[in-house]
Amino acid sequence: MAKRDFYETLGVAKNASEDEIKKSYRKLAMKYHPDRNPDSKESEEKFKEVKEAYEMLTNPEKREAYDRYGHAGVDPNMGGGGGFGGGAGGFGDAFGDIFGDIFGGGGRGRGAGPQVYRGADLRYNLEITLEQAAHGFDTTIRVPSWDKCDTCHGSGAKPGTSPVTCTTCAGHGQVRMQQGFFSIQQTCPKCHGTGKIIPEPCAACAGQGRIKRNKTLEVKIPVGIDNGMRIRSSGNGEPGTNGGPSGDLYVEIHIKPHTVFQREGDDLHCEMPISFAKAALGGEIEVPTLSGKVSFTIPEGTQSGKTFRLKGKGIKGVRSGFAGDLFCHVAVETPVKLTEKQKDMLRDFEKLTTEGGAKHSPQSKTWRDKVKDFFE
Repeated sequence: MAKRDFYETLGVAKNASEDEIKKSYRKLAMKYHPDRNPDSKESEEKFKEVKEAYEMLTNPEKREAYDRYGHAGVDPNMGGGGGFGGGAGGFGDAFGDIFGDIFGGGGRGRGAGPQVYRGADLRYNLEITLEQAAHGFDTTIRVPSWDKCDTCHGSGAKPGTSPVTCTTCAGHGQVRMQQGFFSIQQTCPKCHGTGKIIPEPCAACAGQGRIKRNKTLEVKIPVGIDNGMRIRSSGNGEPGTNGGPSGDLYVEIHIKPHTVFQREGDDLHCEMPISFAKAALGGEIEVPTLSGKVSFTIPEGTQSGKTFRLKGKGIKGVRSGFAGDLFCHVAVETPVKLTEKQKDMLRDFEKLTTEGGAKHSPQSKTWRDKVKDFFE
């Protein structure tokens, strides 16, 4: 089967410039690349076709031979050279750029400088009390940080000397590796991407250009912050590499367990022990809240496990327009270490309530009925 004209394959005119050929090739190569068209035999063949056309037309000698003699001028079987040998100048560099575009690397052309990296983010765990979380407060924290070395002013070189351009990558910070007809850029193994070599490192920072110090930061803890939430301090993470931006510092909140309250979102829960007499007779009781004590009345005959809701006595969350509620869970306390007199009084009381029938113990009556139904 006869080969298509190389200019027709790339969609350019016969007098097209090298830039026009390269631009057209990049577009077609990205369109037909096998990684973008898996399991497509047609795309694979088209990709090989445009690749061959590009290689031939970006090599001045092969292009001249092709323009004069057609495919015969570049056919290796007819003495014309041809093939996929990498040619003078073109395919490796162009394909390196395309490879970066396809895989998100943002290809780097010839003459590009050392690669710039953003600094890493840092995390600081801050433990606070429930009261502090409810009301908010300002605090200071000390975190380890990298600062510019005062001795070498960040150059990493001994005072009086300077870094020199890396000879391995010519200051680009990256080297190109040829694997078949794939051209892949990698971080320079000698300068580690900086593009510079330091013959005489600074003694104060061992050539790093920075030293580790602790710095003090002010942190504002907002009202209603919850366990696990994070506060971002922009730019206070690790410094970037080769002039890249610094990362961020995230202050992660951990709330200490409280002796009275358990938090559930913006609501608070507490267990409220009351005496047997108070549960039976009812009356006013006093309970704590995060803003002070409050009193409310419980009805007579209150059972253990009963929950009372105090509206607005919870926590106003970070994103809430109003405070949550406080839920008081009643726990009727059984008296202990009774005297003989107290025991006799309770026996008399038990006798009187038993003689009074089920009206004094409605829950016991209901439970006995359920047990009876179960066995019958």
